[in-house]
Amino acid sequence: MHLTGLRFNPDGEPLPDGFPFSLSFVRDALDVSLTRPVTLLVGENGSGKSTFLEALARATELPTAGAHEAGDDPTLHAAVQLEPYLRLSWSRRTRRGLFLRAEDYFGFVRRADRMLSEAQENVRRIEAAEGSKSRRAFPYRRAIGELTALYGPGLDARSHGESFLAFFQARLTPGGLHLIDEPEAAMSPSRQLAFMSLVKDLVRAEAQFIIATHSPMLLALPAAQILLFDASGVREAVYEELEHVRLMREFLADPEAYLRYL
Repeated sequence: MHLTGLRFNPDGEPLPDGFPFSLSFVRDALDVSLTRPVTLLVGENGSGKSTFLEALARATELPTAGAHEAGDDPTLHAAVQLEPYLRLSWSRRTRRGLFLRAEDYFGFVRRADRMLSEAQENVRRIEAAEGSKSRRAFPYRRAIGELTALYGPGLDARSHGESFLAFFQARLTPGGLHLIDEPEAAMSPSRQLAFMSLVKDLVRAEAQFIIATHSPMLLALPAAQILLFDASGVREAVYEELEHVRLMREFLADPEAYLRYL
């Protein structure tokens, strides 16, 4: 475990009006201990779990796979406002790991593919002018080798689910802190199971995860701490009582009972 607890507005300062200060976890001065290596955030859209994760990304200063770093991403405006009101407790401070939102991933794929293409083009250009042994091509060959070792021949050449899983396999690190928003967005059920296996293996290697998700599959990660976000605030919950789980079970048991009312 690295991050062991967090508090919003522990000094009880007067808060500005409006979003994001109207969110229940800010309004109620959330004080939570993180008791397990995997913490799952669940709740309806608009309940604040993504904003919570974004504020945490700002405060932990983790690298992001998006087009911007967490410190200068214009889409993190709400998180920027919340950061001064957030206090973290650590057992061991780390900046290893990452922050990833599903919507940022596709920008990352385009950027990585562009880097690979540019390096390949530079090698071709230099070798055409100076021959295959030119030393000037070495930095570009090294970049090609590093990108290929991490992501294979190109993330963009795979399906979204395959590339998403390949990204996680390459970038999730032993001993790191990983903040991930809706990793299930691009993954089939079988890929979600593979992701769960990866998380389980990394937890054994002292990694920590805080994951916002709607997936009943991911919510079943063994021994995870579940934090439920709703109108009344944030509280710990157990898998069996989650509305996401109950609704999915009832739907799969009798789809027609729901579909007839559409």
